[in-house]
Amino acid sequence: MTSGFRPERPGGISIRGVISVESLRRNLLSLDGKGYGAYKSIRGSYGGDWFRLFIDHVQADPFAPPSRARLRVPHRFSGFPPDLYKSNVRRVALQDFVARSFYRLLRAGSGDRAATGGIGLVTVDRCGQEVLDRTAVLVTPEFIEVRFAVGLPARGRTVLGREAAGLLTEYVPRVAEKSMLYKNLSREKLVRHVEVVEDQEYLRGSLGERGLVAFVGNGSVLPRESGVSDLPLAGPQVIKFQSPPGLQVEFNLPNRGRVAGMGIPRGVTLIVGGGYHGKSTLLRALERGVYNHVPGDGRELVVTVADAVKIRSEDGRRVEKVDIGGFISNLPFGQDTRTFSTENASGSTSQAANIMEALESGASLLLLDEDTSATNFMIRDSRMQRLVAKENEPITPFIDRVRDLLDGLNVSTILVVGGSGDYLGVADLVIMMQNYRALDVTETARKIVESTPGGRIAEAAGGLDRPAPRAPLPAGGGGSGRIRVKARGVEQISFGRDGINLACVDQLVDPSQTRAVAEIIRYAFERYVDGTRPLSEVADKVLEDIDREGLDVISPFERGQHPGDFARPRKQEIMAAFNRLRGVRMRSGEHRGII
Repeated sequence: MTSGFRPERPGGISIRGVISVESLRRNLLSLDGKGYGAYKSIRGSYGGDWFRLFIDHVQADPFAPPSRARLRVPHRFSGFPPDLYKSNVRRVALQDFVARSFYRLLRAGSGDRAATGGIGLVTVDRCGQEVLDRTAVLVTPEFIEVRFAVGLPARGRTVLGREAAGLLTEYVPRVAEKSMLYKNLSREKLVRHVEVVEDQEYLRGSLGERGLVAFVGNGSVLPRESGVSDLPLAGPQVIKFQSPPGLQVEFNLPNRGRVAGMGIPRGVTLIVGGGYHGKSTLLRALERGVYNHVPGDGRELVVTVADAVKIRSEDGRRVEKVDIGGFISNLPFGQDTRTFSTENASGSTSQAANIMEALESGASLLLLDEDTSATNFMIRDSRMQRLVAKENEPITPFIDRVRDLLDGLNVSTILVVGGSGDYLGVADLVIMMQNYRALDVTETARKIVESTPGGRIAEAAGGLDRPAPRAPLPAGGGGSGRIRVKARGVEQISFGRDGINLACVDQLVDPSQTRAVAEIIRYAFERYVDGTRPLSEVADKVLEDIDREGLDVISPFERGQHPGDFARPRKQEIMAAFNRLRGVRMRSGEHRGII
């Protein structure tokens, strides 16, 4: 930042070659009382003393989706030290901090009707507990930019020009001045935000070299405030996590220094214990550990390998040509389970498909909870084996495949178990949650297995192969022309005439991720789905474009309008959404032509 620089209120001085913000103010005043369509004339860019305002899209009427705008501040005015955005992880963390600051100021001012000119609402994408790469804020080596939506003020269908002038030329720049200039932010909080995120990324990247698939730091707060809140539980009843001594490992982080906690090694890990003692709470923290979290979340030191996938049963989902033969075979009427399709999967077939699709996406760790799994998929005990002969049971239960996943495919499993003691016989590690405290009971479990043989017979025949690649067919996109897509919350996408139900995709955590997934699928059908390219490669191609050009590349808007409400999803969730698209058709790897 220029020494001694102090931003002034937007006035008539303009950046060379750019219409001034003062001109925008005068134009808005002249529109007062005209029909709402007169607002169309304000589209364009406007220069202030220290910023540039872009009005990219003007809504057609007061009841249409809000207008889209951006405010950009060159770094010679923003003053952010380059060290804060020198790497991708730091850039994302800085963008996240500014987005949260901008949002808080807007929320604080939303009740101040004078501050917003009396009418009109300015919104920016809301961030959750995870730090995600978003389009709400963009940091480049040259500038920082906030993308926001604004409802242009009206009385009926008449322009309220004076209120709009106050909104765009006074209120928004005032919010930007407080949230986009380094000197007006808490340096301590900003630096901590960036460093905490950087440490998490470093920690996650260090798991493999230590032979670990997850880490839970000592002092972590795992319980959440409620079933509908992702905020950390607070109060005297909170028990902070402490690693069992035998599982404790240490890492030396770039910023925080030495930290200790529980390391979960590659292998088959069981989380056991009585009901309400914290088993599922630990697993939920691990499934969110694929993302970085904000300081104060309590899970800043809970990290999981980046490609971990939560698996559950999903009655009623559509399955398209998935190889579930390793888990289910010899179905009545000779139905082929090597290229299995159904419009209404059962609990067991859906769970088998979810596992194979996770493997197809490159997952190296599966997370399962007995409570959300199909019982007949997970276990068949000795008594049931005696009653129903194997030749009459098409399901090979997960207990007989979990070692195949590890030994043959190098895929680890962390599994919450409360009632299936037979799993003790296939586990490498057993963690007991007792009164929300973790205990290593592996040796005790082994002694129990030795002293009380289960009596069941392993039912797997042969090893477990990775699924053959499947290629989505172009016709699955919903016809010719631009496909209309719309996301509804975190769980629903409408895609042309078809729907995508993502309610059971537990690691999709933000509505902005779902919006991005919807556009990614549309983008993929338009550019990469050709009937021969495997689904995994289609997802990789899109992510390569995003890496190169940013999330803006998937935007359906005309060039220059820049969406502000996307957040980057993982490859695993992109493929999960593809697999749940009701209209998609796949060509399996058994057919020629798939590369």
